[in-house]
Amino acid sequence: MLAPLSWLKEYVDLTLPVDALAERLTLAGLAVDAIHHVGDWWDPETITVGEVVAVLPHPDADRLVLVDVAFGGDARQRVVTGAPNLYQYRGVTPLPVLKVAFARAGALLIDAYSDQRPRPKKKLKASRIRGVESSGMVCSERELGLSEEHEGIILLPEDAPVGMPLRDYLGDRVFEFDLTPDMARDLNMIGIAREISALTGGALHLPADVLPAAGDDNVADYVAVRIDEPELCHRYTGIVIHGVTVGPSPKWMQERLTKAGMRPINNVVDITNYVMLEYGQPLHAFDYDTLVRRAQQAGDRTPTIIVRRAAAGEKFITLDDIERTLDDSMLMIADTLGSVAIAGVMGGQESEVSDATRTVLLESATFEGINNRRTGQKLKLYSAASYRFARGVPATLNDIAGRRAADLMRQYAGGRIAPGIADAYPTPQRRVTVYATASDTRRILGMTVTLEQMADALRRLDFEVRQVADPAPDAPAAATFALHRAAGEPLLECVVPWHRLDVTMPADLIEEVARVIGYEDVPITLMADMLPTQHRNEIVETEEKIRDILIGSGLQDTVNYALTSPENHARLALAFAPLDGVEDRAPFVELANPIAVERRVLRRSLLVSALESLQYNLRYADRLAMFEIGRVYLPERGEGPLPHEDRRLSLVLTGPRQPLSFYNSNAENNTTGALDFYDLKGIVETLLARLGFKADAIEYRGAPATGAFGPRCAEVVVEGEVAGLIGEVHPQVRAAFDLPAVRINAAELRLAVLQRPHWRHDPMPPISSYPPVVEDMAFIVDESVTVRMVESAISAAGGALLTAIELFDLYRGEPLPVGAKSLAFHLTYQSQEANLRDSDVAKVRERIIRRVEREVSGKLRG
Repeated sequence: MLAPLSWLKEYVDLTLPVDALAERLTLAGLAVDAIHHVGDWWDPETITVGEVVAVLPHPDADRLVLVDVAFGGDARQRVVTGAPNLYQYRGVTPLPVLKVAFARAGALLIDAYSDQRPRPKKKLKASRIRGVESSGMVCSERELGLSEEHEGIILLPEDAPVGMPLRDYLGDRVFEFDLTPDMARDLNMIGIAREISALTGGALHLPADVLPAAGDDNVADYVAVRIDEPELCHRYTGIVIHGVTVGPSPKWMQERLTKAGMRPINNVVDITNYVMLEYGQPLHAFDYDTLVRRAQQAGDRTPTIIVRRAAAGEKFITLDDIERTLDDSMLMIADTLGSVAIAGVMGGQESEVSDATRTVLLESATFEGINNRRTGQKLKLYSAASYRFARGVPATLNDIAGRRAADLMRQYAGGRIAPGIADAYPTPQRRVTVYATASDTRRILGMTVTLEQMADALRRLDFEVRQVADPAPDAPAAATFALHRAAGEPLLECVVPWHRLDVTMPADLIEEVARVIGYEDVPITLMADMLPTQHRNEIVETEEKIRDILIGSGLQDTVNYALTSPENHARLALAFAPLDGVEDRAPFVELANPIAVERRVLRRSLLVSALESLQYNLRYADRLAMFEIGRVYLPERGEGPLPHEDRRLSLVLTGPRQPLSFYNSNAENNTTGALDFYDLKGIVETLLARLGFKADAIEYRGAPATGAFGPRCAEVVVEGEVAGLIGEVHPQVRAAFDLPAVRINAAELRLAVLQRPHWRHDPMPPISSYPPVVEDMAFIVDESVTVRMVESAISAAGGALLTAIELFDLYRGEPLPVGAKSLAFHLTYQSQEANLRDSDVAKVRERIIRRVEREVSGKLRG
């Protein structure tokens, strides 16, 4: 929302400097995002208000004229110009009053003919144009940076003071507001003026609310209004203006619209836009004579405006010359022949105002916001009008804004207003009363505010306020919702002004009081109550610890979409199940109104999101190591209508093991290979160890061809419970996601299994003061024997003296028999009580050899 201060000054006295006013408004909730300075770069010495005193023919050019300009005192200067709005006065005497923006040589102006964007500035120099000296310029809007208009020069109002620096006369400050939906009341100049008045005490000056109609006729002689959908159209008013002449709007109105971000079109359309920006009421002007012709085609004498729903599949051509297909949820403005506008969104091509329009039907209405917003979204039509309707337009405003626009059309389009207003009002705006107490205000704001202070603040915002003992018997529940009141405490009864649709409950009143007092003046207070007992959130603690561990391991934390598609889930199982029927076996939580087809269900697996992320990011990087902590949604395990939300962890590794660097600058020198299953397993082992799980509580079970994985896959079991799967993504799944032909290693683990209560954390083992004894042992075992089976046998035999086991070699081949392998381990022995002797170690060694032979048929390798 752009608000020029020169426009705001018409409605409120500005008592604060510009920067202080912007800060006060921002602190009160009207965030001023920027202050645009119009004309601050205009040199006050060389760019001034001038008056054209003569327009003479150029002696050597038919399309140019010589213009004598007075710019202060007796000073005059002759310049050469081809501006058409001055050329028409060539040789005319006496001249009408022509005030212009005049720049003398040395002034800095926009280069109007440059192709650069934005256009650069350049210094104006004296020159000879077709033999005539020209040491200045009468400026267009483009040269001054006001707009792209360059057809003619700026003609200022007749009362513009000659010689005044143009910066002082035409310069301005424009506030750019970023308003939240609850501040929709301020999407207009008068709304902002009301806020400034309440916050600064400046006097408010509202336009006179009059309808200067003329004639013995009545609007009922020309038009009737019928509302068939009162829940979607709360009020509809129409005013008829005869004898208008469509042409340019006044210069001051064009300037205000331009500064507010709207393009001037013609006086009738500009007035509807002007009043919308002034009051916040969207308006629409119909060519009344077109409506009469349509009514006569339908067999009627005068038109009847009908507010109804569109027919399903109905076709309608809007102002932008596009035929649109409608559905029966959309509200239309129609007559007895058919539709003439999409209510609150856009008018129709047939009934639009043109240069030939002589009679206007002016529409001012209130349409239901949600329906209006959905209509705009379906048709992809977004306008300033629908933006306001979607946030709420009070029905009381309809006739006020209609009268204002009609009066402006009378003044600036030469129209005659037919007496009366055609008004259908099936859903009157209700009078809202809300109650507040001093104790409730103190409870919410943390500061003491008396009822008198509250009443003063609210009266400045146009609330009607009085003290009462009890709420009215018929007061709605919202009027006292969550109201805190001490026994016998008086109430403040507040009648909400009609233009405040956002105030419905006591908390809203307290917010208004705080805004007027100033949030910056709310003191800092400490809690008076005792702090409640603190409870640990162990799942959150676990998630944060996992993040720290994995980031420290070199992985990147990612946040992926929880929304995906059944087709991508099917691709995840492509190697093991057909695409058909996946949704039947695995139900999804489906969105009723998805933003895109590929985002229409909630995911059942984090791997789907991980592979979607890889599909996008592998276009820009060849090495990715990332993880995600998120939820999957399983409707079949939910209680009631809600799905079960299972917290999970996914990990993905792909690309070269070492990233390219100065010491490893190309793939040929990168001899470390690609990230594989064992890199991923090492990260999972590190994660589990740092979470506090002992090695003997963790098991990796072979699980070939499971889910999305190929034969390189393992099931992770923690303390006897399956935590998830780790493995290499199957090539068919990789191809289905259009991923490059590289190894992609992934894991998906359940967080519930990884969570350890704080009371289960193991204390640190004592540190022995005696030296360890380290020896290596290698066992020949059958291929079916796993490392874990051998480690379990060694650990059971080693007892307390065996403090560490580490596999350091795996060998297959000669001279070992076929189907056998050699596993070599570092074994560490250490006592807490004394130095170990050779005989102590020998006893443990013999026990280990016998235990391995008995349990896994392993033989000590010589």
